[in-house]
Amino acid sequence: MKLGLDIADFTWPAGPAKLGSTLADIARTADQAGFDSIWVMDHFWQIRMNGPEHHEMLEGYSALSYIAAVTSRAKLGTMVTGVVYHQPGILAKTVTTLDVLSGGRAWLGIGAAWNEAESRGLGIPFPPIKERFERLEETLQICQQMWEGKRGSEKPYRSEHYQLERPLNSPQSLTRPHPPILIGGGGEKKTLRLVAQYADACNLFPTPEIPRKLDILREHCRAVGRNYDEIEKTSLVHLRPGRQRRKPWQGDRRPEVARRHGHPDRDRACPETVRDETPRDDRRKADPGGGQSRAGDRQRPLAPARSVSSARAG
Repeated sequence: MKLGLDIADFTWPAGPAKLGSTLADIARTADQAGFDSIWVMDHFWQIRMNGPEHHEMLEGYSALSYIAAVTSRAKLGTMVTGVVYHQPGILAKTVTTLDVLSGGRAWLGIGAAWNEAESRGLGIPFPPIKERFERLEETLQICQQMWEGKRGSEKPYRSEHYQLERPLNSPQSLTRPHPPILIGGGGEKKTLRLVAQYADACNLFPTPEIPRKLDILREHCRAVGRNYDEIEKTSLVHLRPGRQRRKPWQGDRRPEVARRHGHPDRDRACPETVRDETPRDDRRKADPGGGQSRAGDRQRPLAPARSVSSARAG
């Protein structure tokens, strides 16, 4: 079992003037304490389960670069990047830069995006769910192409939504063959199929559904000829040291968290990815990324979220 830390709330008592030094203290402490990974959200507004939208929120990759400078060993990533927030070639370059500057510690965490209000509020196009999943797969292909060889494939990439004339990437990532890819979400038809085909890790919501989701992932792996055991399984959990232990899907002191963990209102809570099985375009499912894996499944030190854990077993 390995633990990661997701820093999802930057509204701290000392306020913005001390935000940088507070973040550095948290990151150094986690790094020195042995946390395997440190994660931040790729959001521009605070999300509903954590507080009002106007609460402080740092841009994810700038925050990770800052954290990289004050840490030396923890892996670094977003939990998770919404595919509509970044052009794919620029996203690959951004993650590569983080990997180089951190000495090979970057992850690419990515999902189909869900926060329509945030996107429209900042003028970011937010296409229908079908198109977002198409863009997610194309983005994964482009990132892989950018991470080929010494400086990217440099061969044109053309698809329905993206056209790159020359995917050049120099310097190349230190992590070879590429920074590991985590796809957040548990959608059974599309998300888990993309995990089987492209990802090094998945992140599933911590509910009693995990065993069934992993069985479905196993089937997708068989279909694409992928070794299921190569994929690391992680889940976001909320840990409360010193308090009575609760199952992750049981009630929390905040109603939003309770809903997110499987209570009747969960679809109005705060998802990190979307439901890909439903024809209703705006229906969303809470599927974040991050932390603890099911016993018996090989897993990599991953995790995020308010607090996290990730396990690895044979």
